[in-house]
Amino acid sequence: MTIEGNSDEFYMREAINEARKAESLAEVPIGAIIIMDGKVISRAHNLRETNQNAVAHAELLAIEQACQETGSWRLENATLYVTLEPCAMCSGAIILSRVKRVVYGAADPKGGCAGTFMNLLQDQRFNHQCEVVSGVLAAECGQLLSDFFRQLREKRKLAKKQTLQ
Repeated sequence: MTIEGNSDEFYMREAINEARKAESLAEVPIGAIIIMDGKVISRAHNLRETNQNAVAHAELLAIEQACQETGSWRLENATLYVTLEPCAMCSGAIILSRVKRVVYGAADPKGGCAGTFMNLLQDQRFNHQCEVVSGVLAAECGQLLSDFFRQLREKRKLAKKQTLQ
C-alpha cells in the first residue's frame, strides 16, 4: 500500500533503522515508527536494558511520543510500523490508543498478538480493531533478530568458557 507517495516497505525501512539503533545499544533490535498524514510523527526502539524497564518496548515508546506530538491519546488516523509482531502488552496499548493500522515485519510465534500466537488487534470483543498487515520486509526484520541472538549466544558461550579456565 502507498501512503502519500511512500510504500509500506519505505516506512518499514525507517523502523529497521530504529531497530539498528537498538542493536548498537545491545538491545533486542526492534524498531517502530508512527506515521500520520504521510509524516513520521514518532520513532523509537527497544530500551529495556538501557532503562532497566520491562515496558520500554519500541511500540510503547513510539505511542507515547506520538501522543505527545499530537497532544492527544487518540491516534485514530495513525499507522504503526514495527519490525517484530507486537506482544500482548504492546497490542493492548495499540488498541487503547486507537491506532488505525499496524504493519509489522517478522512474525513472533512465541508471543505475537497480531495474528500469529493470537490476534488481539482484530478481536471483535474490543471496542477498537486495527487493520493489520504482516510480513513487510519479514526476511530482513527476522535476520536482524536472528543475528542478534546468535551473537548473544556466542558471547555467553565464550564468557562461560573463560570462567571455566
